[in-house]
Amino acid sequence: MPVQCSCCGEKRAMLKRPKTGHSVCKDCFFWAFEEEVHETIVSAKLFRHGERVGIAASGGKDSTVLAHVMKVLNERYGYGLELMLLSVDEGITGYRDDSLETVKRNQQQYELPLKIVSYEELYGWTMDAIVKQVGLKNNCTFCGVFRRQALDRGAIMLKVDKICTGHNADDVAETVLMNVLRGDVARLRRCTAISTASEGEAVVPRCKPLKYAYEKEIVLYAYFKKLDYFSTECIYSPNAYRGHARTFIKDLESVRASSIVDIIHSGENLSVREGVKMPVQGTCNRCGYISSQALCKACVLLEGLNRGLPRLGISKHHRLHGKILARQPLTEKEERKLRSENS
Repeated sequence: MPVQCSCCGEKRAMLKRPKTGHSVCKDCFFWAFEEEVHETIVSAKLFRHGERVGIAASGGKDSTVLAHVMKVLNERYGYGLELMLLSVDEGITGYRDDSLETVKRNQQQYELPLKIVSYEELYGWTMDAIVKQVGLKNNCTFCGVFRRQALDRGAIMLKVDKICTGHNADDVAETVLMNVLRGDVARLRRCTAISTASEGEAVVPRCKPLKYAYEKEIVLYAYFKKLDYFSTECIYSPNAYRGHARTFIKDLESVRASSIVDIIHSGENLSVREGVKMPVQGTCNRCGYISSQALCKACVLLEGLNRGLPRLGISKHHRLHGKILARQPLTEKEERKLRSENS
């Protein structure tokens, strides 16, 4: 027997919302999803009228839905934002080159300007070349660090006031869990923030309008709206640590749908005992990017790649940062130790 929409009571229900369990028709689902994102934006005061906002666009479901919803809400509620797309080309053959074609189609569909920055032009390395050096075990460390900085550099080129990212509720819950498992108190305090304030000229504030949107509902929204997105996973990510956290979160969600939001709220309400020493945020002495060390992570990783010592930025070698900064040669003992770790 057909089930009526629990919202309008008129049309036939087409889906059951994973987040609330309500049976709704397509139109009511679209409206509810968009209004929840609007409520997130308004309650967190993510934007000011007249701001230039860059949307981090990868061509995947999250960024495609984000771009679509931001355009819809900007017009519906008169945010007065100047929206544009910003993409990063990591240089992954058979993955990123294909997804960027989707981004280019989105540019035409949404009539938004598009800027693409690449690892090769910024760092002189592609992810394909990096993986040949480091293998598949630690490559996500390089990509994550370089991508974050590349987005900031692209945002500065576009002269935007903020960057919107497609991080959804599942992503935030996974990050909370990962930081708990790693005992990373500093990141645990920051990872649930819906927006990050600017901490220097090299950093553009970021925000997450989809912070409370479930991944399953994003997929449903993209499917029923017939949005054009790229659905293939990165070919270098099967061994990523995040994958284990994601599997655990999915298992929890199958038992209790509210687990995702519950984990986020737990992260938001965690407090750190007084007297706990926290990293002091400064700037990199080489590139000027934010860093709690003399050299930022990107510069250390890049130095390791250029020296043929890719594990230099993965292992704990803070004592060598002074020599790296001054471009001084390492001692025979230091060189031998690093070579043994990279063999």
